[in-house]
Amino acid sequence: MKTSFLSKIVMAFAMTLCLNANAQFFKKLAKKAERAAERTVERRVEQESAKKTDQALDSVLGDGSGNQKAPRTPQDNQENPTSTSGNNQNSTNTSIESSSGGPKTIEVYSKFDFVPGDKQLFFDDFANDFIGDFPSKWNTDGSGEVVKISTEDGKWFEMKPSSYYIPDVPTLPQDYTIEFDLLANGLDKQTSSQAILHFILDESDKFGYGRNAIYAYLPFCQYVPIGIRIWNNIDGKNTVNNTVTADIRKDVLQKVHISVAVNGKRFRLWVNENKYIDVPRLVSEGKITTLKFEPRGFKDGKERLFISNLKVAEGGMDLRRKLISEGKISTNGILFESGSANIQPQSMGIIRQVSQVLQQEEGMTLKIVGHTDSDGSDENNLSLSRKRAEAVKNALVSVYGISSNRLLFEGKGESEPVGDNNTVDGKAQNRRVEFIKQ
Repeated sequence: MKTSFLSKIVMAFAMTLCLNANAQFFKKLAKKAERAAERTVERRVEQESAKKTDQALDSVLGDGSGNQKAPRTPQDNQENPTSTSGNNQNSTNTSIESSSGGPKTIEVYSKFDFVPGDKQLFFDDFANDFIGDFPSKWNTDGSGEVVKISTEDGKWFEMKPSSYYIPDVPTLPQDYTIEFDLLANGLDKQTSSQAILHFILDESDKFGYGRNAIYAYLPFCQYVPIGIRIWNNIDGKNTVNNTVTADIRKDVLQKVHISVAVNGKRFRLWVNENKYIDVPRLVSEGKITTLKFEPRGFKDGKERLFISNLKVAEGGMDLRRKLISEGKISTNGILFESGSANIQPQSMGIIRQVSQVLQQEEGMTLKIVGHTDSDGSDENNLSLSRKRAEAVKNALVSVYGISSNRLLFEGKGESEPVGDNNTVDGKAQNRRVEFIKQ
């Protein structure tokens, strides 16, 4: 049957409609795809903007993580003095890599004015503790363990966030000094402004804060300098609450030495060679007895905090007057690297004071006498003590310009102990340097 002319027109019209419909369909698809792409871009921009906003807010409010909780205040801890750590109790790796960075030099510490106490009360480098154990001379309401660090000498104690740590330090006297080394691992530009270590002096050995307490917090935040906060309670009344401007971001990326001196009401704190805190009436005199540490805000498993070489000593007074009046001082505050005569630069405060006496008393001549503990052979210890005494002489000459002909030196090895060489504390007391007027 022949197709009529009208039928052909109808068919052509239908095909045109079909093509137009397809064109409209694909046009709609293209529009939808374009809108979807726009929404994707918008979401990406929103996400990036939110990320930047979170980072900015973190400097004030914290890291914004889902695990964040409001910081505990000293008043909160008085009402609820105990806390339970939510950290994993399983043992972590016991060997890590430390942060990179070269050691500080003696020249850098040449103006360091910290002088450690001369009567040691407590020392712990965890030498007698087993790797993976909680240290025997500490207490906590959380967890922690002794570890080895591949690039550092000795043993270190890893402290976990949101826990209190109390070393078995005897009751603190009126005048004393505290020193320790810190090492943090895993810090980066995302490390929260809440990542801090509270250094606490308190009236009791309970977990928390008492009516008489002080703290300074040491910040580990990397993207903004948040300063060092200092706070106190005297008979339940807060009299000091301030944040001191301090940028220690580079310091805490490697091993950092903290020094604290308390003389009556006065409190001073140094980070490496720099003194950041010097408050004349911070301490509740005669009521502070206990040292505590409390890390906060570290991301468990990523950011790790370690402490070692904790030393507490009575004294810390001006050695210059004693050397002039008595003609002799003995100190175990001049520290050396293990088994060597390399002076640890944070020991320069004492050597600086000795140099000041020699500069004032131009006719004075001194003998420098080195002593060791009993580890090793008698012969090696005698040689080591002599080399250490000579190293102190060389520092006085090269750093402070004292004439070498005014300085004698001698080593006595382990022959004149003042402490028990069977204990860590006793050994630390025996490793000492004497300055004797001639």
